[in-house]
Amino acid sequence: MEWAVFVPTAALALAGGVGVIAARQPVHSALALLMVLASLAVSYLLLAAQFIAVLQVIIYAGAIVVLFLFVIMLLHARSGEGPREKLPRQRAEAYVFAALYLGVLLAAALGAAAPLASIAAEFGTAQQVGESLFTTYLLPFELASVILLVGIVAATVLGRRPPEHAGRGKG
Repeated sequence: MEWAVFVPTAALALAGGVGVIAARQPVHSALALLMVLASLAVSYLLLAAQFIAVLQVIIYAGAIVVLFLFVIMLLHARSGEGPREKLPRQRAEAYVFAALYLGVLLAAALGAAAPLASIAAEFGTAQQVGESLFTTYLLPFELASVILLVGIVAATVLGRRPPEHAGRGKG
């Protein structure tokens, strides 16, 4: 029964991941990201982690994707306007990194051939998530929030239009 839900959910997550990378318009990438995050929430439900699934939908699929869409609209990001600059060797380097990443994934999958341990009964509860988040993973949690904040501020600064009076002499 679980496979009947997991396989389509995993396929949607993979399709959404490809859509995030392959979409030409930023809004389409954000919508594909929403599909990935929703699929992940369904996977959490399969693991009987209802609290984490709800957090996934509310925080990531709701707030973060909406924030991305606001930033995209704020910056007037449009694709297909004018010629695009292409970095030299960009495609070849992307294939090399993709092959390396696939190799690492295959090595990890082959190394994890041992049966998985059973999931504890308290897995995914609010108490267990809170204890882990504010004890073991406090520093990574705070670093991730700072990195997200820096990325949003940088995107806003880089996308800002220069003032109209810039470049004109006083006189």
